[in-house]
Order: sequence, then C-alpha cells, then structure tokens
Amino acid sequence: MQAKHHSSGLPKATTPPPQPDPAERHLMAVRIVGTAIFDYQVRKTVDTRIRLETVASMAHFLGDITPSEAEMVANLLASTATSNPLTTSHPF
Repeated sequence: MQAKHHSSGLPKATTPPPQPDPAERHLMAVRIVGTAIFDYQVRKTVDTRIRLETVASMAHFLGDITPSEAEMVANLLASTATSNPLTTSHPF
C-alpha cells in the first residue's frame, strides 16, 4: 500500500539559505588572494600572475576585499611587471 501525498500547484513558503558572515567572506578572500600573492612571488610565471589578477579582481568586484587591499595587489603587479621578466610554466 502506498501513501497518498497531496500537493497543490500553489507556491510554498521557503526559507532562504543562510548568508555567510561578511567577516568570514573577507577572511576567506584574504586567504585566497594571499595564497595567490605568495605563489606569484615564488614562481614568477605568467600563469601565477593571471591567477593573482583574476582572484583579486573577483574578490574586489564581489566586495570581499577592501579597495586598499585591491590597490596593494595592483601595486605589487605593477612593480613586478617592470622589474622582473616572467617565465612560462610550461616549456613550448
């Protein structure tokens, strides 16, 4: 014997998923961007530079890092662009 489930086409009340705490999002973004900075400064490759630019841009766009933190990354990228040639991570 199977139970009968009554369902109507009417919208149901739902609870939105909990939003993460902004402080937690900021700390996670700083961790991700910081890891990308470390990787870029150690390896100095085109790939690590692109990764750093990408994660910093996305974190700034989403508001997860402050404008001063984004500026620090931009300054780092600007200073290393003129002083150190990059290498490719894969030989061609």
